[in-house]
Amino acid sequence: MKDMQGSAVTATGEDVGIGEFWRTLGERPIGATLVTTKGKAGSQGFLGLSAAHVTANPPTMLVSIDKKTSALEGVLESGHFAVNFLPVGCADLAGMFGGKGEKVFEEGDWGTLATDAPVYLDALGVFDCAVEKVIEHGDISIVIGAVKGVRAAGQGEPLTFFRGKFLSE
Repeated sequence: MKDMQGSAVTATGEDVGIGEFWRTLGERPIGATLVTTKGKAGSQGFLGLSAAHVTANPPTMLVSIDKKTSALEGVLESGHFAVNFLPVGCADLAGMFGGKGEKVFEEGDWGTLATDAPVYLDALGVFDCAVEKVIEHGDISIVIGAVKGVRAAGQGEPLTFFRGKFLSE
């Protein structure tokens, strides 16, 4: 097994660890997504690269939230979250949400749809969700939400995350 950026990684059985898992998952390009909520601590959010749809009937989304992420408490206490698909040109904003940056909601234009979750108004698409179910698994909480509002821009290109970085804009 080689574990250098740009080199192949192969592991099986007990050799499949966290590093090998993340390295392999990084081979999948994915649209940069912000997951946002508004709880007692105010507006919160994180870079939610594992947000996905569950079903269209009824419209349902899920997000996997690391139990160490401070926004998890906000999602659970408020009972809502929004999934915001970022357009090209938002790498700095995504980076702020991926770190411990303060005042992240001072960047860009924000509003709301059906719940009180913050919605990025320049997002390519937004799903505004009410929490329906939480499944605990390992070091994450899988939060499933009923879609209560949507917004689609109908134009623009996605900000893409690949091999641990945002593709050049």
